Amino acid sequence: MAEGERVRNRPSGSATALSEAYDTALLDLDGVVYAGGEAITYAVESLGRARDGGMRLAYVTNNALRTPDAVAAHLTELGVPAESGDVITSAQAVARLIAEHVPRGARVLVIGGEGLRVALRERGLEPVESADDDPVAVVQGYGGPELPWGRFAEASYAIARGLPWFASNTDLTIPSARGIAPGNGAAVEVVRIATGAEPRVAGKPLPPMHRETILRTGAERPLVVGDRLDTDIEGAFNGGVDSLLVLTGVTDPARLLAAVPEHRPTYVDADLRGLLTGQPEVTGAEGDGYRCGGWTASVRGDGLALDGEGEALDGLRALCAAAWTRAGTEASALDAGKALARLGW
Repeated sequence: MAEGERVRNRPSGSATALSEAYDTALLDLDGVVYAGGEAITYAVESLGRARDGGMRLAYVTNNALRTPDAVAAHLTELGVPAESGDVITSAQAVARLIAEHVPRGARVLVIGGEGLRVALRERGLEPVESADDDPVAVVQGYGGPELPWGRFAEASYAIARGLPWFASNTDLTIPSARGIAPGNGAAVEVVRIATGAEPRVAGKPLPPMHRETILRTGAERPLVVGDRLDTDIEGAFNGGVDSLLVLTGVTDPARLLAAVPEHRPTYVDADLRGLLTGQPEVTGAEGDGYRCGGWTASVRGDGLALDGEGEALDGLRALCAAAWTRAGTEASALDAGKALARLGW
């Protein structure tokens, strides 16, 4: 498919519920299923109904700290029954990537948490703690807020000796109960500055993570569900699959309207209830305006305009069509402030 054919200029519609149109939901966790460790409103009920209707639920996270067993136990405690096989982590994706480049049984220096160690052992590799333990590679993943500064030095020593460096993901931030904290990407930058090296990265939005997810789930018609444009939605774009953006996490409507093509989701909804319904069509063209529900969106001067009334999400979908069509392959620079204010954002 040519790049121009992949430029999305409006959210898609669906005549049937998304849980019926797709066989597997590939769900991000933070900002989608839970926030600060607690279930997001409507998440438990919506996922239960989707699962009861026959949709497989898989949980896909860039966080390499916790093991699949731990994640599944947490989900089950929240009221979302899950087993370890339902959880796919960037630790698993990077462990497979490393195993393709080093001999079975090789030692790998781990800068991170238990999730990485378990994933490496699953691939027949031996995690070690020091650059002096004769590792053949270095892997770095989120190790939690208590990860000692000396661990970054250990990675730097090994990389300076010429060892290949792998990273589970490069998310600069991670949500926590107290707010936004530095993520593994920030820690990777520390080692990058010290060594001048570049890691091979496995996590979303890159292909190794999508490959790991499909291999483990066997999904034939997957739907990526996420809250982040630069990981979840871009990962779906890179994998050539459809996506649903929910507005329960880090992406707000203004960021959505300004999105570049690889960050434009197939569908947009408020929360996980969107899995249980069809999606309205956006109709119209640039000269006449874009219509969804009771709203019509258009470009006037250097800004977006919105006329009509109805459900706020329909207005946002219409605005997406106006902004994305005008922007084409670029990020939209249109002023959306007044239009979004009409919708309560």
